[in-house]
Amino acid sequence: MSQINDPKVAFAYLRPACVLLTKEPTVANVETLGEQLKEIHDASLQQLQEYVLFPLRFVLKVPQLKKEKLVQAVAEALSYVLEKTCVQSWDTLHDLFSELCLCLCSPTDPGKPADLSEELKSALLRCLDALLHAAYGDIVFKLYEPIMLPGLGAAVSLLLALGEKEKSREVQAAALRCLQSLILHCDCTQEHVIPSSDERCSVGSTMASFLPGIAMAVSRIITGNLRQGHAVTVRAIKVWCGSVGLVMEDAQLQSSKACETPSQELGRIGQLVVQRAPEWVKSTAGKLSVLLKKIISCTSAHRHWRVRLEMVELADHLLVACSQSLRECVGLLLEALVGAVNDEEPKVRESRSSDGTSQILADVLSENLHSLATSLPRLMRTSNDQKKLFVLKVFLGYFKVLGPLVSVVLNSAAHLERISKALMQVLELDVVDVRIVEERSHGESLERSSGSVGSYAAHIPQKHFLYFTDEKIFSVLMEICRTLGFYGNIYLLTDHFLDLYRQSLVYRKQAAMVLNEMVRGAAGLAMATGAQCLDSGVQGPSASQEDLKVAAVSIMEEYTSLTNWNLITTCEETDGDRQDQQVTLFSQVWRCSLNSNIWQLCIQLEGLACLAQALGRDFRPLLMTSLYPVLEKAGEETLLVNQAALNSMMCISQACGYSSLKELINDNSDYLLNDISLNLQRLSQHPQAPRVLTVMLAHSDSSLLPLIRDVVQDVLMALDLSYNHSAALFCSVLHALMKALARWFPVSRCRTGGSARSKTSTDDFNCRQFLLDYQKQKDLAEGVGIEVDDTEDLEVPPASEGEDAEDICGPDEKSELPSHLIITKEVAERCVHLLSDPRLQLRLKVLEVLELCVYVLSERENELLPMAHRCWPVLRQRLTADDPLAVLRAFRVLCTLGEACGDFLRRRVSKEVLPRLTSSLTRQAPVSAKAGPVYTHTLAYKLQLAVLQGLGSLCQRLDLGEADLDAVCEACLPYLSCRQPVRLQEACLSVFQHLIQVDPDTFWFTLNELHCPCSYTPPHPDLPPIQLSGMGRPRDEYSDNVLKLLREEFGLCDGSVC
Repeated sequence: MSQINDPKVAFAYLRPACVLLTKEPTVANVETLGEQLKEIHDASLQQLQEYVLFPLRFVLKVPQLKKEKLVQAVAEALSYVLEKTCVQSWDTLHDLFSELCLCLCSPTDPGKPADLSEELKSALLRCLDALLHAAYGDIVFKLYEPIMLPGLGAAVSLLLALGEKEKSREVQAAALRCLQSLILHCDCTQEHVIPSSDERCSVGSTMASFLPGIAMAVSRIITGNLRQGHAVTVRAIKVWCGSVGLVMEDAQLQSSKACETPSQELGRIGQLVVQRAPEWVKSTAGKLSVLLKKIISCTSAHRHWRVRLEMVELADHLLVACSQSLRECVGLLLEALVGAVNDEEPKVRESRSSDGTSQILADVLSENLHSLATSLPRLMRTSNDQKKLFVLKVFLGYFKVLGPLVSVVLNSAAHLERISKALMQVLELDVVDVRIVEERSHGESLERSSGSVGSYAAHIPQKHFLYFTDEKIFSVLMEICRTLGFYGNIYLLTDHFLDLYRQSLVYRKQAAMVLNEMVRGAAGLAMATGAQCLDSGVQGPSASQEDLKVAAVSIMEEYTSLTNWNLITTCEETDGDRQDQQVTLFSQVWRCSLNSNIWQLCIQLEGLACLAQALGRDFRPLLMTSLYPVLEKAGEETLLVNQAALNSMMCISQACGYSSLKELINDNSDYLLNDISLNLQRLSQHPQAPRVLTVMLAHSDSSLLPLIRDVVQDVLMALDLSYNHSAALFCSVLHALMKALARWFPVSRCRTGGSARSKTSTDDFNCRQFLLDYQKQKDLAEGVGIEVDDTEDLEVPPASEGEDAEDICGPDEKSELPSHLIITKEVAERCVHLLSDPRLQLRLKVLEVLELCVYVLSERENELLPMAHRCWPVLRQRLTADDPLAVLRAFRVLCTLGEACGDFLRRRVSKEVLPRLTSSLTRQAPVSAKAGPVYTHTLAYKLQLAVLQGLGSLCQRLDLGEADLDAVCEACLPYLSCRQPVRLQEACLSVFQHLIQVDPDTFWFTLNELHCPCSYTPPHPDLPPIQLSGMGRPRDEYSDNVLKLLREEFGLCDGSVC
């Protein structure tokens, strides 16, 4: 619908509604007028403004009590008119301003808001805001004349009260928006009157009278309850910024009008006028600094990014406009501005300061940085984590804003010393945790890490610090170190922190952490650069690749020096130590020292990885001096050092362009093995050499075998020469060697020979043939027909086509063994001798090695059986007369031997081992049946379980006789009881499953004698009935497991003979 453009037509259209509203002030009439106003064009409405405003203002002036709905409707209609037109009359502006303020304030107490509905307050505040925006030309500045101070003061107090006390967020925001308009700091999209310098000075002088009240009330809103929402807080910051910036503006205070004496004609009103003299400015700045400190502490770490962004804009605006008058606040404003440089929100982080601010920052940042570095240790000890995080972000922000000027600042010895000592104190580690020194690594971690770089996620040890626990704080500290390296002089920083590293054990770990990240920063790694620094033209790191290489070499030499690398990380306690209280106290101090050594090694290993990442492929020439020490620590028993070394190896491999640790080891194996061979000859000086070989074996492949044959001979010779002192260490190497050989050369075939009794026919049962075979076996047992042997059995089988006469008649020539089998035989020879060692741990390790030797040799029976014969006497001792742990491990070796050798060991096991195993099982059965859940953690239980788990397959593999099988059956039957632990029952079931494969008839009969679930009817009446001991028995403790075996191994009973 088109609007009315003709003022005369518009007047005629609006006149009835205006007259009716004057006579009858009702909500309906106001709404009718409001609807008609929307049909009038803006130009026509401007000409009819006074006429239209009259009835609306008349309703507001009616002395009788007005209903809220009526006043709200009038306010909405007024807002529409004011938004579409301009107020060109001072009287209209003054009267409407006063009338709207009167509607908002309490009749009894004009300084407080009236008790009105939220909708009415919002409508009146919107109308007031529209009025201030509609004021045309110079008339708006009449509001700020000294004569208007009382009325303006009442309005400011009213708006502050609404902004602070009101519960509705919408009303709060509307009141603060009106305050923004009053202080000429509105940020809406409408056009605003731009004041001249004199007009702005006049407004500033007037608002100076209200600055204390505005600043205090708005600061309470900013630091108030977080539930008020971020929109109210943002609006309050805008008001605080605008009011302070208007009154304390340097340009105004330099003008003579700022200190003009008020006219005598004002009378008492003149006492309200503030003269902005230097004394007043200084006093006000001091008070504002107190409020500003409180505001910054509450908003700089606010959870909503818009609040933090507004705080940055406040600091930027005040630094530019009020740097002279607010000299006491410059430090606080800089903190807010610099702290935002590292904000997590990009819009806050990327907000650029103006040129004026940058100039101010360049003048004072150096001094503030020194001051903050001085107070940083105290703040880290006394503040909460949120405050610590903000302080560190400010500290980082100083470096980022200074940018390339950091190198200039650090040329000051005082600054460098203060900053470095602050970092040393803040990064102090907590090394009292006993788990650090107690946790041990195992070989499985080496095997898991042998894949590609991308497939391995190393466990990075988590550091624990004395003065903070939040991971974000540690991240900011590391970014500070990287920023130092990025902008600073790499030679100066490296020398300084290496001096700290050498000076004291207290600073060594912290200095290493700083050096590690500093080198990464100098290489530009993990850096977000450029946008916030004063010299934005510098985009790259200050150090060249050659500078980095020189720094890396000096750091690496310091880290891998004997005094800093060969640190003690383990200790052995004696019985006397445990009894001596003084030694106990000493051991606590000693434990902290060991923990400190462990963390120092971890940090230095991380440092080598950082150097490799910084140099990339240029690090390859340094592998000759760095890779061997890292491999040493990868073989450490201490878990943290082991994990740190593995992680360092992965980082070095990736940085140098290797696809996997295997490729890294193989490419550098020549000089690694050379070092190992030389160090094995001086084992007392280089006791870690065997561990390097262990790690190499864990991460390489069969291509390494030709290179390590000589080294293996050196290891075996060193073992022979230093048996008493280094046997345990060398056994670890031999274990790693055999695991590698088993992995590189998996057994190509499995031995499948066995007793003919273990093979069950799949053909249908033939009763006649069964009886004939039975008669034949019975005759043979009685000696009938032995002398009449079948000639067929004596015939020599003909030679195969592939054999010729020379092969048959010629001498037996033994083919040359592969190198891995030769090595395995030599290792097995040492195991035979070491199995009698008095040290239990050594015997256990040797048994593990021997088991692997059996596996590797199992593909060559001619080599395996003599070795089994040689090791049997000592293995029998371990099985029959040793510690239960050794018995457990030895039984596993026996099971592996039985699987590989078959019936070769049948007689020995039957005569020398089996009786002891069965007697042990029989003896322990009543104990385990009555034991509680704690029993499953005992060594006796573990031995029972291991024997039961391996006994069935051993019996089947060795093809034991009936007597031995009966003995095994008698020993295992008690474990079918439901009173036994569940895992023992399951293991016992596996035994019977294997025994049933050997002799199904015997064990079917044995199980049915124990519990027969059903009766069997003979297939013919002449046959006698079948009677089994288990028939008719009630369910007992064996029933469930017996039924399970009968069901799974023989099928369900159907009540007839099969």
